[in-house]
Amino acid sequence: MKKKKLIIFPFNGNGIEALDCINIDEYDFIGFIDDNPQKKSYQYDIFPREVTDKYPELFVLAVPGSPASYLERSGVINSLKINISRYISVIHPSASIGKNVKIGYNCLIMAGTVITSNAVLNNHIIILPNSVIHHDVIVDNYTLIGSNVVVAGSATIGSNCYIGSGTNIKNGINIGNFSLVGLGSNLIRSIPENSRVAGNPARNLIDNLA
Repeated sequence: MKKKKLIIFPFNGNGIEALDCINIDEYDFIGFIDDNPQKKSYQYDIFPREVTDKYPELFVLAVPGSPASYLERSGVINSLKINISRYISVIHPSASIGKNVKIGYNCLIMAGTVITSNAVLNNHIIILPNSVIHHDVIVDNYTLIGSNVVVAGSATIGSNCYIGSGTNIKNGINIGNFSLVGLGSNLIRSIPENSRVAGNPARNLIDNLA
């Protein structure tokens, strides 16, 4: 079977880690897209984004985002202006995906992740290594989940959220859109949109900084 040609956007930590997840029997990785012409690599080719217009056969994995820029993820990804049929999802072979799990397009699931029955991951989602997403959890578009996170059953995480590594999220609670949960937090109650929380138990950072 002819391999699909794959390019990753941008040239960042998420993109480099994604290389460990790619099935090399299915995909021929050709390089990265990045908007910063100053970025250089001795290992990989780095292209401007116009490469997606020049080569419409390229498949794309878009994985921008960090705690500093997670709110911009949707705009950055959508600025590529490519058809959704060109996005792929990549799942590390050591990840465990349970029965009736639904995973959308442009998702990156890293090593050691466990996703159990009936969980739903929508589109443009990143899950870093060794996180556990329990039964009936819903994760909405453009959200990033750090490493060693545990999301208990029937919790809902909104769109454009960032869940810091080492966080525990109680079963059945809701995390509103555009929220950040800091590293190592224990979230035991629902939070509204645009929240910034951290700690054990997690508390509102915005009020504390006021």
